[in-house]
Amino acid sequence: MKKWPFAAAAAAVPAARLVRVFSPSGLPEPAPLPESIPVPQADPPADMDLVAVPTGVNNRVAAYAYTGGSFFDKRDFYIGAALIKHPQGDLLVDSGFGRDIAKQFATMPRPFQKLTKYELWKPAVDQLEAAGYDPSRLSGILLTHAHWDHMSGIPDFPGLPVLVSGRDRAAFYNPEIFGNFRGYFRETPFNWQEFTFEGGPYLGFPRHHDVYGDGSIVCVPAPGHTPGSVIVFVTVPHQVRYALVGDLVWQREGLTRRLERPFLIRRLGDFDAEGNRQNILRMASITQRIPDMIVVPAHDQRAFAEMNQLPHVTTKGRILP
Repeated sequence: MKKWPFAAAAAAVPAARLVRVFSPSGLPEPAPLPESIPVPQADPPADMDLVAVPTGVNNRVAAYAYTGGSFFDKRDFYIGAALIKHPQGDLLVDSGFGRDIAKQFATMPRPFQKLTKYELWKPAVDQLEAAGYDPSRLSGILLTHAHWDHMSGIPDFPGLPVLVSGRDRAAFYNPEIFGNFRGYFRETPFNWQEFTFEGGPYLGFPRHHDVYGDGSIVCVPAPGHTPGSVIVFVTVPHQVRYALVGDLVWQREGLTRRLERPFLIRRLGDFDAEGNRQNILRMASITQRIPDMIVVPAHDQRAFAEMNQLPHVTTKGRILP
């Protein structure tokens, strides 16, 4: 059973062992993606765009995010969404914090609440409204995975389709898997729309789902952090490529230095640590082959700073770097 007795576990581990489990142990450097695997073609519409929609942060430190990170290196984990503007229908990738985050967060286990300090800036629905965005353009919320900090804002968009892998939809209702709000949140009548991976191999992944059939938004299965995690590859005009990797890693160092989450964190928070490890190496191979691809971990503000920004964005006096 997945639980988060992190404080108790840490207290029971001798200091020397804690140093070891938080010390760097980078994964081996993989070879670049073979030339025999083609870089897929994409035909993004000329008016397609990718825009950051920040909703708040979790106050963390680098040592929480990856092995070898400093306990003194404060990291405000980005909590929010990415808005894909596409003429066939705009999509939010994840939803960030919603209007009811305080009530939702109160359903989480108490140890986790004590260890997690979050700041709400403004929910996605309100950020979009303040920016003058036309909500009728939004056709769905595409989840990288079904965890609390990626789903909180969904009830603010009642009836909007929630695009999710079948394995993560099932995991959302599985009480043995940690990471979801409890109580009333699970009883919310989401408009689930499961997608399948009907396409063949894609950049070394075994299957893919091309959302609009033009190669501009492509999902691949990347189980590990959750049973049905996905990576979303987005190609905008001028062949600028992004990889929205969800919680494959929490900060870019996880990929650039191939550093996993610390042992205790991945033991408690990852559904399948070995599966996650293999997907880190797979993405590292892809970035060697396509070095200008912009990799976007869901909680790294530096990555979202490389997207376009909403006007009048609210960040409680702070801005993305």
